[in-house]
Amino acid sequence: MNAKSFWPKLVPWRKDYRKADLPADALAAIIVTILLIPQSLAYAMLAGLPAQMGLYASILPLLAYAIFGSSRVLAVGPVAIISLLTASTISQYAGEQAIAAALLLAFLSGAVLLTMGLLRLGWLASLLSQPVMSGFITGSALLIAISQLKHFLAIPVSGHNLPEMFSTFLQASDQFNGVALLVGLLSLGLLLLCRRYFSTLLKHFGLSTDTANLLGKAGPILAVALAILGVQLFKLDQAGLSIVGQIPAGLPTLQLPETNWPLIQELLPAAIMISLIGFVESVSVAQSLAAKRRQRIEANQELMGLGAANIAAACSTGYPVTGGFARSVVSYEAGAVSPMAGVFTAFGIAITTLFLTPIFFFLPHATLAATIIVAVSTLIEWRSIIDTWRFSRIDFAALLCTLLFVLLQGVEAGIMAGVGISLALHLWKTSRPHIAEVGLVPGTQHFRNKDRHKVICSGAVLSARVDESLYFANIRYLEDALYGEAISREGIEHVVLMCSAINSIDYSALEGLESLNERLHHAGIQFHLSEVKGPVMDQLKQSNFLSDISGKVFLSQYQAFNQLCNELDATLTPRI
Repeated sequence: MNAKSFWPKLVPWRKDYRKADLPADALAAIIVTILLIPQSLAYAMLAGLPAQMGLYASILPLLAYAIFGSSRVLAVGPVAIISLLTASTISQYAGEQAIAAALLLAFLSGAVLLTMGLLRLGWLASLLSQPVMSGFITGSALLIAISQLKHFLAIPVSGHNLPEMFSTFLQASDQFNGVALLVGLLSLGLLLLCRRYFSTLLKHFGLSTDTANLLGKAGPILAVALAILGVQLFKLDQAGLSIVGQIPAGLPTLQLPETNWPLIQELLPAAIMISLIGFVESVSVAQSLAAKRRQRIEANQELMGLGAANIAAACSTGYPVTGGFARSVVSYEAGAVSPMAGVFTAFGIAITTLFLTPIFFFLPHATLAATIIVAVSTLIEWRSIIDTWRFSRIDFAALLCTLLFVLLQGVEAGIMAGVGISLALHLWKTSRPHIAEVGLVPGTQHFRNKDRHKVICSGAVLSARVDESLYFANIRYLEDALYGEAISREGIEHVVLMCSAINSIDYSALEGLESLNERLHHAGIQFHLSEVKGPVMDQLKQSNFLSDISGKVFLSQYQAFNQLCNELDATLTPRI
């Protein structure tokens, strides 16, 4: 196989890539590289790892994703949430052991993602509902922002939740450093001003709106440059200000993480959680950007791309990565056409690690902390919380519980609690399905809820519709509701269950229907079904239910109502 036929098959976007797209991808790469350098350093600090590991995690992972991923503009690398999860997972280790744990965590995350991709398990991400993700992301963003105050105050605060952080803060509050607070606040103020006014200022100098908006993203670089200059001019490091210090120059060493089976067993649960959360975050960003260009994202291919990126991170002294929101949006707005922009970005970061690391020697940790706070502030979804409260109290309960668990118990407990609460609330909600007595809309063959419409009902035929599939959690409620309503009315001879909203039944539901049929039969009432969907009918045919039912199975509710009323010559009563 020659190169011309090999590369399009290995890299799908390569087949329609044009040389004319190179300038756009190169420009986007320059902008993203400028954004990514301070972010990579800051997120490595957030993960509790040496600064250079943030840069290393932004080289080979980008190349791996460019080969195997499906998004054309997604920018892969360290992100805040995954860095926080990494820090929480490896916090019990120190020094070289922590680095080894981070490498192995990235490798396990990549292996989990690749396995999910090969098994086409992209649907597993749906287990994390949007309210749970909103609560998790908002809680994590608040936790990240609060955790960075230790760099503002120069107090060695530790812990994975608010109570632990507050406790250690009180114990070490005497170590407060005013210089660190001043540098942190100035950096934070500058970053916020750049975010709000820098683009407008650039427009006054004659730059186009698009160019000004793109260059406005370079605020972190400006803050970093001024902070480094300030430390050198005023020798703030001699006043107790914590700085990054020496960052080893050169490209990362390529090697597989050391196999440590006891450590693998300890890290695997966290790796699975990081994989799911990283996948959900990445796919949501990729899909929203792809939709703007009428492109498609293949969820299972994304699993392969992210898996390969994490394996690459593990083999190049990085740590777990995923698609980042901020840098992906910047890449999109900068005009990136293909993953080639990620390839160029990887080369830009590589050049930085080779030649530019001495520049960051005097970079204050307080400035990196300010960068993190400003970055995660966009993740706090206040609007989503308000909208969820208005739309569904049940979903809001899941969101709020997830958020509180993240803040009070930590990120792992938060996401596990959110998933558990969502499943529990779903079971509770579907265990009491909406059951409506329906009647015939005059002049039509349609049946509607008698409490909402003016319809015709029969004193001898009870027509009911259940708006839920039937399974073990709700069949007893349906059985008791229909039986209780039928025997409580005088003259009821038939019960017709309208099945238009039933998409499936399980074995427990089948037994419940058989029990309801038997109970009604003993009461002298015939039980009928109408509008049974094909898959449900196929299930019923695999049992004895159709031969044991006391009544019939009708094609439509109108047919059932009309035939039974004619047979009984039943009185029809309009109801409002």
